[in-house]
Amino acid sequence: MKFSLWPRNSRAAREVLDDARKAEAAGWHGVWLADHYMPDTGDTTPARGDIFECWALLPAVAAVTERVRIGTLVSPTSVHHPALLANRAATIDQLSGGRMVLGLGAGWQLNEHHAYGIELEPPGKRVSRFDEAIRIVRSLLAEDTTTFHGEFYDFTDAPCDPKPVQSPLPLLVGTKGPRMFRITARHASEWNTWLTPELTERRDGLVAACESIGRDPATMWTSVNAILDLDGTGTGPLPGRTLAGTSAQVADQLGRFADMGFDEFIVPDWNLGTDPAERWDKLARVQAEVLSQLPG
Repeated sequence: MKFSLWPRNSRAAREVLDDARKAEAAGWHGVWLADHYMPDTGDTTPARGDIFECWALLPAVAAVTERVRIGTLVSPTSVHHPALLANRAATIDQLSGGRMVLGLGAGWQLNEHHAYGIELEPPGKRVSRFDEAIRIVRSLLAEDTTTFHGEFYDFTDAPCDPKPVQSPLPLLVGTKGPRMFRITARHASEWNTWLTPELTERRDGLVAACESIGRDPATMWTSVNAILDLDGTGTGPLPGRTLAGTSAQVADQLGRFADMGFDEFIVPDWNLGTDPAERWDKLARVQAEVLSQLPG
């Protein structure tokens, strides 16, 4: 199993770039950034707080690194037009020498949609929009031109040049619903989820969706995220999304993910301190005491 880092893009841009450099030097597999415009309040209440825009940061991350994969967790198609997503991703893939992963989702954060006047459609319609968007993005990245006439989008002989270095450029979907699983199985190369008590059930749902269309589930790269709380109780800001305990206990829990078939574990560094030196001391401990105990 590979191990990647998820820096918080509420920090100063120079810190995010320094985190990316350090992650590469320390041997991490990838660096991921969230695609949001404000802190989440759980409802439509807007929130203040620095959030550096991930599509502006990603080219800089590509420029200061040479090896790590880079990508979005995840870009909502409720917000971004598929032509923008495809062209941005292709450009950053060229800039990075073929290291970009385009993470996509249908959209969910209430307050940013409400504050910016972006419609967050009912779930069924939102998923239908996502279905069209991912098909268009996939076509734009691979085909000479794209023509598509659907309910939400209308494309006629649309180009996306230059093409990405990777063929195909990986499309990751962050999702948990049955219909989204079917779309993921048909059109994506990677799937991402947060740690939850239903993790086994979720993975089974993805496997079933792949098998229903005759796809080998082993061809789908799968990744999982969780907060790591060494020597803690897991009662912090993300209960239910936290692995807590001694280093050995956390390593054991991560080992279960590997046994389930997950290919990548992504570590959000959000709870590891605001001071860079403190944060990297803790990440070094995570690598030495936890990640080194697992097959890489």
